[in-house]
Amino acid sequence: MFTDTPIRPARRRLFAALPGFLLAAALAGCGAAEDPSSGDSPADAQGAFPVTVEHKYGATEIPSAPQRVVTLGLSDQDAVLALGVKPVGAIDWFGERPYGQWAWIEDRWGATPPEIVGERDEYDMEKIAKLNPDLIIAQYSGMRQEQYDTLSQRWPVVAQPKGHDSYQAPWQEMTRAIGKALGKVDEAEQLITEIDQRFARVREAHPEWEGRTVAVGEPYEPGKFSAFSPNDPKMVFFKEMGFTVSAEYEKAVGTQNVADFSFERFDLVDVDRLVWLVGTPEVEQQLTTDPLYQKLAVSRENRDLFLPYQDPDIGSALSFNTVLSIPYAVDKVVPMLEAVT
Repeated sequence: MFTDTPIRPARRRLFAALPGFLLAAALAGCGAAEDPSSGDSPADAQGAFPVTVEHKYGATEIPSAPQRVVTLGLSDQDAVLALGVKPVGAIDWFGERPYGQWAWIEDRWGATPPEIVGERDEYDMEKIAKLNPDLIIAQYSGMRQEQYDTLSQRWPVVAQPKGHDSYQAPWQEMTRAIGKALGKVDEAEQLITEIDQRFARVREAHPEWEGRTVAVGEPYEPGKFSAFSPNDPKMVFFKEMGFTVSAEYEKAVGTQNVADFSFERFDLVDVDRLVWLVGTPEVEQQLTTDPLYQKLAVSRENRDLFLPYQDPDIGSALSFNTVLSIPYAVDKVVPMLEAVT
């Protein structure tokens, strides 16, 4: 039996969120919001407020520099922290506690971790209300229209970037939206530039990767695997290092963020570089000993790469794909790719 992986941000089916009328009831039951002390690092506006940020559900005006930010996306807190602001509330996705586990972020919280205000795309309205936020950010999230409508009745909410399916917006766009909402446009752009330059250095050092096909997958039960969209952060990470995606793979996955296939469709991932995200060494062994997998050229020629979600948390860094996690992932993954024949 395949061991379920502990961190599967793009693969796991998200919990159903509370219906809109239940969310509204939760808000109404909160009464006057408590006024806890403000966060340690309020946003320092570079430009004049108010600012307006466009997103999937319209446009949100932020009247003044936010000082009490709540993030509702898997990785939103990374960009917020990178811009010098500590969210007072954040989402817990898989029991990782966003302030305590990840190697690229653990030193950013200090002694003031955020209040956990929900799990995945299910939000605890009472906890949010008690934090008295002046900005809610939900960039890398699956926030639905009814959730946005309920939250935005009371607080400024910057939802997912428009023009993209949930969980498929480029990290650059999400960083820019967060930077604008915080009044830190120039700082956000500098962070993006630094990451772009890092990827450029990788491409320059490895021209042999240019145009080679890549696929990122995850074995999640016997006989089945997931293949991630070309627009998924994990795939984008490798594309930014010069790799490309085959037309057959792109067509098979379609517009989904992740598609499931039986082992009989291993042909889709018989590419130049195949990357598997695995939760345990046992999962890797179970896959590599499968007769169908052993027939693949990518397997026979040792062009496959197995990245753990934890210990070290490389797969998780790829899943986040933020201005904080990308440098960590590059430092870990590039030497592993160099070692692949």
